[in-house]
Amino acid sequence: MEFFSLKPSIYTVRLSKTFMMNKPNILIFNPDQWRGDMLGYLGYPGAQTPNLDSIIKDDAVAFKNAFCQATVCTPSRCSFMTGWYPHVHGHRTMHYMLHTDQGDSSILSELKNKDYFIWWGGKNDLIAGQEGYRNHCDIYFEPTDRNFQKWGYTQQPGTHGGDLSWRGPEDGDNYYSFFKGKLDKKDKDIYFDDDWSMVYGALDFIKDYKQEKPFCLFLPLGYPHPPYCVEDPWFSSIDRTLIPKRYQYKTWEDKPSLLKGIMDGQRMQDWSDERWNELRAVYLGMCARVDYQFGLLVNQLKENNLYDDTLIIFLSDHGDFTGDYNLVEKTQNTFQDCLTNVPLIIKPPKSENTLNGVSDAMIELIDIAGTIYDYSNIEPSYWHFGKSIKNFIEQKTDNHREEVFTEGGRLRLERQASENQSLNLPHGLYYPRVSLQGQEDEILMHTKATMCRNKKFKYIKRAYEKDELYNLIKDPGEINNVIDDPQYASELKKLKEKMLSWYQETCDVVPLKGDERNFN
Repeated sequence: MEFFSLKPSIYTVRLSKTFMMNKPNILIFNPDQWRGDMLGYLGYPGAQTPNLDSIIKDDAVAFKNAFCQATVCTPSRCSFMTGWYPHVHGHRTMHYMLHTDQGDSSILSELKNKDYFIWWGGKNDLIAGQEGYRNHCDIYFEPTDRNFQKWGYTQQPGTHGGDLSWRGPEDGDNYYSFFKGKLDKKDKDIYFDDDWSMVYGALDFIKDYKQEKPFCLFLPLGYPHPPYCVEDPWFSSIDRTLIPKRYQYKTWEDKPSLLKGIMDGQRMQDWSDERWNELRAVYLGMCARVDYQFGLLVNQLKENNLYDDTLIIFLSDHGDFTGDYNLVEKTQNTFQDCLTNVPLIIKPPKSENTLNGVSDAMIELIDIAGTIYDYSNIEPSYWHFGKSIKNFIEQKTDNHREEVFTEGGRLRLERQASENQSLNLPHGLYYPRVSLQGQEDEILMHTKATMCRNKKFKYIKRAYEKDELYNLIKDPGEINNVIDDPQYASELKKLKEKMLSWYQETCDVVPLKGDERNFN
C-alpha cells in the first residue's frame, strides 16, 4: 500500500484569484452501507442525525430519492466516481476496479490533473491494488505513530477481524448475523478504530491547509457497514422502543431465489422482534456516530473559514437489509429500496437562490460526477452519463430525472463476475451469500438483473428468473410482485421501453480522442 508524505514545498503553490473563484474546495464524505430511510430529517423513528439535519436547514439539499447503480461496494463506487453505469466498462463485480492504463478515469484523477490537491483517507474498493493511488491522489493517508501520539489514542482492532467470539457457536443463530453489539472503548472516550483515524487525519489536513490551491478531500469511511457494533454514547443514544416494524415477505415463490438461500443460510428466521430491534438500534447508533464525525469536519471547515467556498457531498454507496425480510447485510442482484435508496446531501458553495431542505427529485449516484465537474468548471477527459444537479440546486430547472436504474448479478458461466472464492469459507461472515454464487444449477441464484424505478413503480428484469413489478404507492415494502397482474400491463410496457432505451443510450463509451488512421 502506497503512502505519500506531504512536503512543505507543496504548500507554496499559488493560483490566480480567477482560478480560485471557479474552483471550490470539495469534501466527499462517503459512509459505507447507510440505507436511505434511516435519517432524522426524514422522520425515521429513533434516528439521531442532528448534524445532517442542521446542514440542510439553511445550506444544503437532501435528496430522499437518490439511488445507487449497484448494491455492493466496488461496482457502486466505480460507478459514481466515474459517471458510468456498471455495465459500461465491465465494472460490475467486486474484483474489477478502475485501471487508468485501460482508459478508466475518476473524479479524483480528473481533479488532480486540473490542479486540485487530492487527500484520500479511508477504504479503497475503487482503484486496482496493483495500480496504486498515485494517479488519483496526492496523499493517501495512513496514520503514523506520531499521529497517534498527537491524538492521544492507540489504534483499536477493526470490527471485521480480531476476536470473533461474539459470533457464538458455528451452528448458532448469531454466527452469520453480523451482530456484535456494544464496543468496549476501554479507558478512552471513543473506540478509536480506522474510521476515527481517518476523521482525525482529515481534521488535521483542514487545519494545516492554508494555501490557495483548491483541495478535494475524499473520506470513504467504513461505518455503518456491519458488523453491527458501536461504542457509547452512540450505542445507548437510540430509543429501542421507537424502532418501527420490519418489512417481511408473505411468500418467497415469486422472489429471487438468492434471497431465500441467504435467509436460510443466515439462520435468523426465529429471532424475536426484541433481538431484531436491538440490531437495528445498534445500526442506528453506528449512523449516529458517522453523523457526529461529519459534524466535526463541518465545524473545522467553518473554523478555518473554508465552509462557504466548499462543495460538500455526503453520500453512501448502497444500503443494508438491517432485518427487513429477515435478512442482514446486502446482495448483488436484488434491488429493494433498503439497498438501492441511499442518503445524498449536497451543500453547494455559497451563492444566491440555492435550494435547501429535502427534495423528492429522482437522482442517480452517477450524477455526482457531472455535478462535481460542473461546480469545478472542469471538462473531463472522457465521456460519461452523470447529469449535473447544479442547475436544479440553483433553481434554474425544476426537473432532473424521471427514472433511475440499478444492476447486478452475472450470466451463466461468467464465474469471474462472482465474488472471490477466498470468501467462500464456511466460517466466513459472508458464506451464506458467497456460497450461492458459484452454483450453475438450473436456476442461477446469482442471475444478472436490472431495475428501472420511477416514483410509482419498480420493474426488475432477470436473466433466468421471474421478473418483478411493484406498485410502490400501494406497496412501499415491495411485498407483492404484480408482474402477472393484467391491470399493470401498460405500466410494465412503459418501464420495459424505458429500460431498452436506457441500455441503447448507455451501452458503451467512445473515447473523446480518436486514433490516427493508417492508409499505407
